[in-house]
Amino acid sequence: MTDEDIAEVLKYEHDPLGYVRAMFPWGVKGTALEKHAGPRDWQAQDLRDIGEHLSNPTTRHKPLLIGTASGHGVGKSADVGMICQWGMSTCPNTRIVVTANTESQLRTKTMPEIGKWFRMAYNASWWKPAAMHVASADPEASSAWRLDATPWSENNTEAFAGLHNQGSRIIMIMDEASAIADKVWEVAEGVLTDEDTEILWLVYGNPTRNTGRFRECFRKYRNRWKTKQIDSRTVEGTNKETLQQMVDAYGEDSDIVKVRIRGMFPNMSAKQFISTEDADAARGRHLRPEQYQFAPKILTCDPAWEGDDMLEIGLRQGLYFRILATIPKNDNDLQIATILAKHQDEQGADAVFIDAGYGTGIYSAGKSWGRNWQLVWFGGESSNPAYLNKRAEIWALMKQWLKDGGSIDPKDDNLYQDLIGPETVGRSDGKIQLESKKDMKARGLPSPGKGDALALSFAYPVSPAGIHKAPKRDYDPLRR
Repeated sequence: MTDEDIAEVLKYEHDPLGYVRAMFPWGVKGTALEKHAGPRDWQAQDLRDIGEHLSNPTTRHKPLLIGTASGHGVGKSADVGMICQWGMSTCPNTRIVVTANTESQLRTKTMPEIGKWFRMAYNASWWKPAAMHVASADPEASSAWRLDATPWSENNTEAFAGLHNQGSRIIMIMDEASAIADKVWEVAEGVLTDEDTEILWLVYGNPTRNTGRFRECFRKYRNRWKTKQIDSRTVEGTNKETLQQMVDAYGEDSDIVKVRIRGMFPNMSAKQFISTEDADAARGRHLRPEQYQFAPKILTCDPAWEGDDMLEIGLRQGLYFRILATIPKNDNDLQIATILAKHQDEQGADAVFIDAGYGTGIYSAGKSWGRNWQLVWFGGESSNPAYLNKRAEIWALMKQWLKDGGSIDPKDDNLYQDLIGPETVGRSDGKIQLESKKDMKARGLPSPGKGDALALSFAYPVSPAGIHKAPKRDYDPLRR
C-alpha cells in the first residue's frame, strides 16, 4: 500500500465501524461477502460503542469492558475478527490476546475466523496470519505488533499477567467465556492497569452457566461492564423458522431457549446442583423469630483444607442459618476447639457437627473436655442409596431446605456463591455425586466452606435432647 493508503487507514483509528465498512469487500461478487451489505446491526452497534469510547478524550484511556451473551448463530466470531483486524491496522504495535474455553475452540473456530477477516481486508498484505497468531508482515515489527491465541490454564496465567503495552493499544478477547475459570479472569484484570493506553476487554459467549465471572459481568459487576444480550431471532441471517420451532417445542422461558436463542442465562446450569432461583429466594427471605426459635440449634465447623481456604463456623436453627465466624486456616486444633466451645456455650447449641476431613484434632480436643461433638465423614456411606456419599446426601437435604423456606444472610455473597457453585458428576450407576473441592478449584472456584458449613447441619437428626444415634460410618477418602 502507498503512503496515501496508510493515511486512509489511520484516519479510522477511533472509528472501527467506518473502517469495517471501508476495508472489506461488502457486496463484491466472488467474495465471501458478496451477499452482505455490511456488518449485522448488533455488530455495527458494537463497533460504534468502541468508537464512541475511544473518540471521547475523557474515556479514551479508561478500560472499556464489553460482555456479549447471545444465542447461536449471531456472528460472534465475525465480530471478533472485524474488531481484531481494525485494532491491529489502525494503531502501530497493538497487542491482542485471544483465549477461549478450550484450545480446540481456539484452533478450529476462533482463530480460523479471525484469520479469514485478516485475509479479506484490503490491507491483507500487512499481515502474516498463522494457526495461533497474526503478526505484522514487517519482520522488525512482528514481535511487538501481533495477535496471539493463548489457551488458558490456571497453572500458567503468565500470558495474561504479562500483557502490557503502555502508550499504545491492548485488546483482550475471551471467546465462549462461560467456561473460562474465574482465576484466569482475576489475573487478566492486570491488563487494565497501564496508563495512557487504549484498553479493550471484550468477552463473548453463549450463557451456558449461571455461575462464574461471565455471569457476574451481567449481575455483580454490571456497573463495570457494558453488557449486551443478543436474541438470535433479532439477527439478520439466522433461520427464524427453525428458531421458532425450538421455541414452540420447549417454551419461551425454558432454559434451552434462553441459552440457545435468547442470549439469557439459565435458571439453572445443566450440571448445577442448587439452582440460582432457590438461592436467590433464600437470600431475600425474611423470617420472624417465631418461625424458627422453637427448633434445636445446630453448630457446625468446616475446617480449612488448604492455605487460601477459610475455616467456617455456622449456626442453623430450623429455617434460619448464619455464619458465626470465618477464620483463616489454623492448624492449632486446641485454639479452634476453644472458639467452637465458646460459641456452643453462648448459643446453647444442642449439637455440634464437624467435618472430619481436617477436623479430627478439633473433635479430639472437645472430647477430652467432655464435649459431645460429632464428626461427619463426607466420604462416608449415605443413609439414602440415591446418593454416592454423605456429602451428596447432606447437600441434597440442604437443597430441599432452601425450597422449604430456608433463609440465609442477604449480605453474605460468599455463602450465596458457595451454594450455587458445585456441579454434579455423571455416573453410570445413576447415583448423585457432587464434584470435589479439588475439581471446583480446577474450575477457578473457591472451596465452598460456607456452603459445607450449612450442609453439615443436616448430617444427622437433632432434637433438643441431642443428636440421634448416627448410622455406622463407612469412610472412603476417594469418594469425597
